[in-house]
Parts: sequence; structure tokens; C-alpha cells
Amino acid sequence: MTAPMFERVALIGFGLIGSSLAHVLRRDQSARVIVACARTQATLDTVKRLGLADEFTLDPAVAARGADLVVIAAPHSAYREIAARIESVLAPGAILTDVGSVKGAAVRDLQPHVPPGVHLIPGHPVAGTEYSGPEAGFAEMFAGRWCILTPVPGTDAAALDRITRLWLSAGMKVEVMSADHHDMVLAMTSHLPHLIAYTIVGTATDLGESLKSEIIKFSAGGFRDFTRIASSDPVMWRDVFLSNREAVLEILQRFTEDLTALQRAIRWGEGATLEDRFARTRAIRRSIIEANQA
Repeated sequence: MTAPMFERVALIGFGLIGSSLAHVLRRDQSARVIVACARTQATLDTVKRLGLADEFTLDPAVAARGADLVVIAAPHSAYREIAARIESVLAPGAILTDVGSVKGAAVRDLQPHVPPGVHLIPGHPVAGTEYSGPEAGFAEMFAGRWCILTPVPGTDAAALDRITRLWLSAGMKVEVMSADHHDMVLAMTSHLPHLIAYTIVGTATDLGESLKSEIIKFSAGGFRDFTRIASSDPVMWRDVFLSNREAVLEILQRFTEDLTALQRAIRWGEGATLEDRFARTRAIRRSIIEANQA
């Protein structure tokens, strides 16, 4: 029988990503012991009912003690407190990683609390649904998607290889880049679209009741897709925008300028300008489909 990849894995936070990773660990028998740590007893009770962990605790320090892999899957705003609480129990040789979508903030909040001999390798599995909570997780969610790792300078190559193999076993493709580069890329591909979706759906909710009811009744694909995006975990996305504010604001400024140009083209009947922009963006969609990211 093949030895498990990790002896003891502490999953701190058990939402969609944490529970999906637990499904992977269970499926592949990649961990001898899985420890679930959550903010509420109700969440732990659900995790226990689902059979996704072997030990259960509300205390991050208890979860992390003796673990050779610690995964923070909590909202960004909780990182600093969690790191401070587990600092004294992290074992030499352990890997500390996360699954958040802002890597600069992860490095900023975690690195000061990483003892010598512990390997900090922030990560971002770029996968998900609009659902949240431990019952929303499933192992196949990661299949064919990208996981971006942003190791800090001087990261141990063997530790990076171990965490890479974990995400490969989940069916993901792995890319390594700097935290700053990651945050700029994700500001465009993920954070801005969510901001736009929240704004559009928010605009609809502010309309008169009769018009709002018809919008819901006659929702076409475009608006329906926006509502799906905008139904994502509000706490997580609050933290994302605050943690990645500089990159988001820079991309948002570029978007605002482009939106103003389109507004001008519509106002002045510049059909050629509109058609050119729509043709170029359709080519991007084809590229996404060809890259199997649709």
C-alpha cells in the first residue's frame, strides 16, 4: 500500500474550497489524519456528518499542532489572527499554505508568523461555484482548473514539489508566479467581473418594484449569469476587494476609461467602433474555450 502524501493535514476553514480539498484527500488517501477546524460547532458537526475529517476542533492551534500540512481556507480577514495563534505550534518541516485569491495579502499577514524551518507556500486553486459551506464541496471541482502557487523567495524546492503534487492529484494544472503578478492577473480575470456583477444586480434591486419583477421574470442568459456570480459568499468577496484594493482599483480605472469610450460611441452612433470592439472580445472568448477554461 502506498504511503499517504501527508501524515497530518490541518484544514483551517471548511467552506467550499476546504471541504472540496478534504474530499480529494479522502478519495486519494493522501492524508493519514485530517483535522477540521472551523469557526462554529455547527460547521464541525456538518463536517463530521459528511465524514470529511478524523479530528475536529474550534482552535486553530490544536488543529495545527504536529501537522505536516496546514491549509488556511478561511476569509482573508482572519489570516493574521490564525497565523498568530498557530505560530508557536507549527512543526519544523511543515508546509503552511492557503487557498485565498489575494496572494500579496497572504504573504503580508502570514510570513511574520512563520517560524524557521516552516515552509510558507501561498496558493490559489482557481476553481469554485456560487455555493458555500462544507456541504457544497466536491472533489471534482478542481479538475482541469489552474492552481497558482506564489512561493516566497528562498522556498525549499522539496516542499514546493510536495504541495504541487497535492494539487496535481486533485486534477489541477499548476503555475508558479510572484504574489504581485498573481494579484494583478486575478484583479482582471476574477475580481473585476465579480465587482461588475454585484453592481449590475445591485442596480436591478434599486429599480421600481414592477420593473424589478419583470427583470426577474424575463432574465436572459447575460443577467442570469451575473446573478450567479453575485450570489457568491459576500464575506469572502468583501475581504478580496479590501485585500487586493490597489490592483483592483488600477484595473477598475482602465475599465472605466473603456466604458466611457463605449458610452461615447453609442451616443454618437459610431457603429464601426462598437463592431470592432465586439469582434475583438469575441476572439478572446474563443481563446478561452480553446484553452478549456469555459
